[in-house]
Amino acid sequence: MYDVLSHSPRVVVVGYGRWGRQCHTYLINRTSGLTLHGVVSSSAEKRQQAEQDWNCRTYAAFEEALADPQVDVIVLATPNATHAKLSVAALQAGKHVVTDKVMCLDLAECDAMIAAAQASRRLLTVFQNRRLDGDFLTVQNLLSTGWLGDLRWAEMSWQGFGAWGGWRGKAAQGGGKLYDLGAHLIDQALLLFPAPVAHVYCRRHYDWPETDTESEALVVIAFQDGRTAVLDLSSMAMITKPRFYLRGTEGTFIKYGLDPQEKAQADGDIDAAKENPADFGTLKTADGEERVPTIPGRWQGYYENLRDALLGQAQPMVTLEQARRVMEVIEAARNQGV
Repeated sequence: MYDVLSHSPRVVVVGYGRWGRQCHTYLINRTSGLTLHGVVSSSAEKRQQAEQDWNCRTYAAFEEALADPQVDVIVLATPNATHAKLSVAALQAGKHVVTDKVMCLDLAECDAMIAAAQASRRLLTVFQNRRLDGDFLTVQNLLSTGWLGDLRWAEMSWQGFGAWGGWRGKAAQGGGKLYDLGAHLIDQALLLFPAPVAHVYCRRHYDWPETDTESEALVVIAFQDGRTAVLDLSSMAMITKPRFYLRGTEGTFIKYGLDPQEKAQADGDIDAAKENPADFGTLKTADGEERVPTIPGRWQGYYENLRDALLGQAQPMVTLEQARRVMEVIEAARNQGV
């Protein structure tokens, strides 16, 4: 358990690249009851930009933010390979911590982070915003209302074309499909199928000579109750597969397209996100076939939950048990992959 706060949480975002700028600071700033206290960046230009964007404090070094007694929460919008070291340092300094996904690189790092959180009695959690995508909320609603019956087989994909650049295209920085998009799809699969994992298979390709990260990652998760999840991640797909293809004992659901919140957020107004009805999913049962309007997604809910969790009014959206379960599958995929 962690110690809760008695005042509005003051948050510092570490890293002011695209995701720190367009996502974390943006969502925190517009969450009632949270204060965007500051931004950490080694770039003077980015610090100046953050000050102009949010009228907040800036820090040239991570250690400066840890030394600030007014800082309650550290959000890590940094390369994946840095998450474990920075998290442990922040927790030991008495700060609550949110890491962007992927939580870290392996189970040893995960367990060190959890141990630091428990020793410091601080909250440690992971930013799994894709739990609040409209398509995933729609899938969960179909399951809870029984339209699919007993879900037995789930295929999920996230695909595009072209090698990634920047740190996401560097293995040493924790880049690649499995750590990045795979962390989202594995998290979703484990929420759909809560039974223990029996086996993980992974096949990866390295087809782009300009990067040492995978161009393709296919992950198959077999669960002890007989269910199966198939996750297909690709940077070589000119034509993409469905985002969701689900088979249950009472129906089948298929849906194409990606949640529109990221683009709307980048344009400065996430509330303007609206899915094209052409991307609505299709449900087929013994009674016929129908289009299923997508429930609007709401990434804002992540930081509203974080606020409530820090004030002792809710459980964190992503628990340590759930975060570790994702890392178990990722490690198995990396170790058993071919």
